[in-house]
Amino acid sequence: MSLHVESQGSGAPLVMLHGWGMHGGIWGNVVPQLAQRFRVHCVDLPGHGYSKEEGGGGYTLGSIVEALSQYYTEPVAVCGWSLGGQVAMRWAQLFPAQVEKLVLAASTPCFVQRADWQCALDTDTLQQFVSALTQHYQSTLKRFLVLQLRGSEAERELLADLRSRMFSRGEPDMAALHGGLQILRDTDLRAVLPQLMQATLVIAGERDMLTPPAASEYLARQLPDARLVSIKGAAHVPFLSHPEIFVEQITGFLHE
Repeated sequence: MSLHVESQGSGAPLVMLHGWGMHGGIWGNVVPQLAQRFRVHCVDLPGHGYSKEEGGGGYTLGSIVEALSQYYTEPVAVCGWSLGGQVAMRWAQLFPAQVEKLVLAASTPCFVQRADWQCALDTDTLQQFVSALTQHYQSTLKRFLVLQLRGSEAERELLADLRSRMFSRGEPDMAALHGGLQILRDTDLRAVLPQLMQATLVIAGERDMLTPPAASEYLARQLPDARLVSIKGAAHVPFLSHPEIFVEQITGFLHE
């Protein structure tokens, strides 16, 4: 798997991992703000944006982490949003010497509901995305955007912003989209959390319907060294809806 990475700024390295169907250009104005303090690396995950080659080993959480571990050989701080948060957690588990600190933004150890896990997306909703993806993938991605922003302050403006960014680096590979949905459906990292010894900042959107605040609260309780920040008025994309608070929290945390 190949990786396209765009970097700016100077200082300690900070790797930014986007969510499903997106790319490294999704972070908006928080990147130049963070780049005033850090060397910010915005990754296009394999099959997304300009990282078009997937390789032949299948699209899994492990294969994505393997690509990241080969690209970054020195310790970094990692900020993962949504699916990118699950990638970050697995990276921290498998290659703990590479990940110094974690920021988990609107993420969860388990995206879909299970018998003992209800603070998540119901399985039928995710299956609808899987079924619709092949026939109408652009409209499926746009529906996913609506879910991410529902309930957020300035919802319409944010939706227009996200839609303009979505295909700005071309169309994601279908295999990567399907593989990403399989990761969202199958991944359950709850048992892994006590193993992650990195200091962690968990950022939740108060109105998030994809990764409910209860999931962020669970992360903060189960991780050995974590604290939770809930952003009022934010849904699933707090870095776009409340960029100043997002940057302030990350900057303070990474400078501790």
